[in-house]
Amino acid sequence: MSNLYTVESLLIGKAYRSATLEGIIQDAEIYPKVSYRDAEAYLVRVRPTNGLSDTYRVVAVADVV
Repeated sequence: MSNLYTVESLLIGKAYRSATLEGIIQDAEIYPKVSYRDAEAYLVRVRPTNGLSDTYRVVAVADVV
């Protein structure tokens, strides 16, 4: 029997790194206010490695076959 995962559960706990932020994703939810051509947008809450407060970013998640 296979395991069933959601995109949100796969994002939570993963490292996030951009030019301005590095940290761990604490929460994720689908974000319909932003659209990408071949991907879904997710709003993620990131706890910075060297910071005091969480911040939010939008990430694109594509289904790669």
